[in-house]
Amino acid sequence: MSKRTIQIGLCGLGTVGQGVWRHFNRMREELEGRLGTKVVLARASVRDLKKARGVKVAASKLTTDPLSIATDPSIDIVCELMGGTTVAREVTLAALSRGKIVISANKALICAHGAEIFAAARKGGGHFLFEASVAGGIPLIKAIREGLVANRFPRIYGILNGTCNYILTKMEELDTPYASVLKEAKRLGYAEAQESLDVEGWDTAHKASVLAWLAHGVWVRPEQMIVEGIERITPADFKNAAALGYGIKLLGIITRDFETDEIVVRVHPTLLPEGSVLAQVSGVFNAISVTGDVVGTTVYIGRGAGQDATASAVISDIADAVSLLLHGKGAHLMGEEGPTVPKGVRLAPPERIRGRYYVRLTVADLPGVLARVATIMARNKMSIASVIQSPSEEAGLASLVLTTHESDERSMRRALRALAGLSSVRQKPLLLRIGDLGD
Repeated sequence: MSKRTIQIGLCGLGTVGQGVWRHFNRMREELEGRLGTKVVLARASVRDLKKARGVKVAASKLTTDPLSIATDPSIDIVCELMGGTTVAREVTLAALSRGKIVISANKALICAHGAEIFAAARKGGGHFLFEASVAGGIPLIKAIREGLVANRFPRIYGILNGTCNYILTKMEELDTPYASVLKEAKRLGYAEAQESLDVEGWDTAHKASVLAWLAHGVWVRPEQMIVEGIERITPADFKNAAALGYGIKLLGIITRDFETDEIVVRVHPTLLPEGSVLAQVSGVFNAISVTGDVVGTTVYIGRGAGQDATASAVISDIADAVSLLLHGKGAHLMGEEGPTVPKGVRLAPPERIRGRYYVRLTVADLPGVLARVATIMARNKMSIASVIQSPSEEAGLASLVLTTHESDERSMRRALRALAGLSSVRQKPLLLRIGDLGD
């Protein structure tokens, strides 16, 4: 056993922080045996010293100043578990500038300030580990950085938000509207009181941004992506999808064409073939499909959020950080600069983003409406593959569902604008993509 004692500070002792404190101390002796040194949780920062918590922490180890942990010379590893992008950024940069190792579960921070953070790590001689930021307890980042290091990645896609997957699962299983399932998800603690970050797709976009950098070395901001949520999906859409042989999932998708060096990063509800692996993943679980040019396709499924799953990933990074401190290796193979990317790599324009589409229209139940819709689709170079027409719940209206042959985002958007302008179209059209992605 090494004589050195490695000290860890937690900035944030909320749900994840308490999980790390509990599970680390539960298995500390076993971890120390594996790592060959003594490791202690030395300090933790909290907002309220008097707040009751599910773990026992000596008052002498608590502070309300997270920066004091980041700058404490005796602290070797700083776990940033506060969330947000302001104080968390300040703490992270302060620790990295002093050559410390920072572990983070904060995908929003990485998405917003990743380039700055990794530059600070290089300049200060520190390291930034972030396994817990994407897919919780699934060791996805280690798989891409280490296990699949021999590969280039033409396609990575998956279910990256357990809240949305739970809501979609229950809508389909119970034939229940979105609002009712959301209310129940909040009651059970699966959805936040302010659910927009999850259901509008932004949480998934933050994670997709991290994965795009990890696989391709390119920072893609959410505002540069297609980002659409699940709020307008109805039970009828699940019935229509099933009739067509599909299920519906909210996916984050990162694709790269290595011939043109064009990258596409998008987040949206997607129709997946019923027999595909990801279509079968239900409830709060995450699932990610990673296609490498050497290994082919590998799929990772597990709990993507929650105290225990996220704590597991943080503790995994702690073990890597200790190995890095003791031996100068073990945390990752690529370093903070990410993969080498050709200078010509760029985001694909809309006309280069191709796929098939599902469009649901609520229209006046009158003769000639379908013909006018078909005319607009044809004018915008959209070829209709199938039509499902059914009565609407509202008298005098009908539901018209079209699927298309392969086209592109620019043509589809033009068609949608034209369809929305028809007097016979009574609600904003709903667009879903058909996922010809494969597992």
